[in-house]
Amino acid sequence: MVLLAAVSLAFAAMLWPFQGPLLWSLVIGLMFAPLFRRVMTATGQRRSLAALLTLGVVLLVVILPLVLLSAALAGEAGLAYDKLQSGEWKPAAYLHGLYNNLPPDAVALLGRIGLGKFSLLQAKLVDGVSQGAQFMATQALSLGQNAFKFIASLFITLYLAFFMIRDGDSLARTLRHALPLAPEHKRELFAKFATVLRATVKGHLLVAAVQGSLGALAFWALDIGAPLLWGVLMAFLSLLPLVGSALVWLPAALYLLGTGSVWQGLALLGYGVLVIGLVDNLLRPLLIGKDTRMPDYLVMISTLGGIAVFGINGLILGPALAAMFLAVWHIDMASRPS
Repeated sequence: MVLLAAVSLAFAAMLWPFQGPLLWSLVIGLMFAPLFRRVMTATGQRRSLAALLTLGVVLLVVILPLVLLSAALAGEAGLAYDKLQSGEWKPAAYLHGLYNNLPPDAVALLGRIGLGKFSLLQAKLVDGVSQGAQFMATQALSLGQNAFKFIASLFITLYLAFFMIRDGDSLARTLRHALPLAPEHKRELFAKFATVLRATVKGHLLVAAVQGSLGALAFWALDIGAPLLWGVLMAFLSLLPLVGSALVWLPAALYLLGTGSVWQGLALLGYGVLVIGLVDNLLRPLLIGKDTRMPDYLVMISTLGGIAVFGINGLILGPALAAMFLAVWHIDMASRPS
């Protein structure tokens, strides 16, 4: 057992630099397994051909749109940063106009939390906007400089995804057989892992994409600058329960109202509440199912913790590890004598 543990840890350490391609190839294999089975039937049970055709669908439906979106986002982030640096965008002037139109109660509330003077509020908000734009521009530049690394990771992901699609069932059976647990515990662990992985991708990421797309569409229609950039930010923030994308569209609506663009502000406010806000309540239970959901607070903290530790891969790894944590503790508690 010591030798087994040592060799397994050494092998895991060797593969750690490829955690991203391994994770996303696993996600692709799991999410597109139903399509693979249908293609298998259509191709007369020819596994390699069916896996290749399924991977082609993944390229057209998932990979190509993401690559195009990333390129467009990088360009828009750089443009936004240039406008801030050149003075074409003047957040200080915008904020001053908004501050002057605040009702007295709101000004009094800002005073109680130490932001009664506009200069203090302006410094904090402008600094936050500038740092955010600079970060996005830096990431865009980094993406261009690391294009070869990105292409190499994408190739490895697709290469591994082919085998995950084709041989996923046999790999799962081998792993299930190797685990030193009772059969019912194995079934629970594997079912929990697969359920949460699907729920994270279908429920959280798809809902985030829908909310971000709807938000970007509204910002474009109202001629608010950098709609794609704001849409991506709304998609990311929609992973947070309760507040989510409202952290972007609500201040934008209040700004429009405070600067005299009344109908635009009311339109964005109504659209945010009735359209963007309801997506989470309507789509998430439909895509995930109430019985498979973890508590919202656990989803939020595991997602943020996963991103802090694993980067973008934490969107998947965070909730998956939280689900495995709950499943293992449930197995341990159930196996103890009452």
